[in-house]
Amino acid sequence: MRALFDLPAAYRPSDDDRAAPVPPVEAVLCDFSNTLFRMIGTEEWLRRVAADTGRELGDPGAVLAALDVAAAEPEVAAAQVGRDLDADAHRRAMRAWFSRVPYLAGIEDAAQARVVAEDSWVPYGDTGSFLAALAERGVPVGVVSDIGWDIRSHARTAGLDGLVGTWVLSCEEGTEKPDPALFRTACERLGADPRRTLMVGDNPVRDGGAVTAGLRAFVLAGEQRERERGLRDVLALVSPRG
Repeated sequence: MRALFDLPAAYRPSDDDRAAPVPPVEAVLCDFSNTLFRMIGTEEWLRRVAADTGRELGDPGAVLAALDVAAAEPEVAAAQVGRDLDADAHRRAMRAWFSRVPYLAGIEDAAQARVVAEDSWVPYGDTGSFLAALAERGVPVGVVSDIGWDIRSHARTAGLDGLVGTWVLSCEEGTEKPDPALFRTACERLGADPRRTLMVGDNPVRDGGAVTAGLRAFVLAGEQRERERGLRDVLALVSPRG
C-alpha cells in the first residue's frame, strides 16, 4: 500500500509492517555534540589556547565578538561546508575562520588543536547515568555524529566509551546526516532493527533525518545546556531488549 502523501524515504515498510502495531524501541542511536557531550566554554577554550601559545589574552569578550563577526563572513561560511567529511577538511575550515580573528591569526593550528583536545569536550551531567541505564536494560547504543575527528577519545577520557557499542562518524564514512546510510549503518553494526531504533539528537534536520531510514527520532530542545540535557525523558520510550 502507498498513501498519496507519503514522504520520500530510503525505507519502505511492508504492508504487514503498516498494519501491525508500532514496534517497541529496543535500540538507541545518539548524536554526540550538544546531545551527549558539549565543548568547554569558549572563554575557557581561549584561556587554554593562550596558555598553549604564551599569547596574552587580554579581553576575552572582544575575541568572542570577533569570532562571531568572522563566522558571518561569506568566505568563512563557505569554508565550513563539508568540514566534517574528514580531518583535513575540518582543519582547513577552522584555519579559514580563525585566520580572520586578529587574536588567533598566526596561531590557528594551536587553536584548532584545542578544539579537538581530549579534555575540550565533556559529558553532560545526565549522560553517564543515561548510558548506564540503557546498558542495564540490555539496550544497545550507537553514536552517529557529523564530526571532523575521532571523538572516541573524549568518551574514553570520561570513562564512557564502554557504554557505546558502535561509532558512525561522518569523517570516517565520507557522508553527513541526514544521509540515511549513516543511520542504517549504525543499526546494522548493532544488530538492531531500524524500526525498533530511536535516534536522539538536537538537530531536527540532521538527526530527524533518521526517519527516512525507518527509525524514530527524539529531538532535544535547541537551547544550550551546561548540566543535564534532558536525556532521562528518552528512557520512558525505551523497552528492555528481548
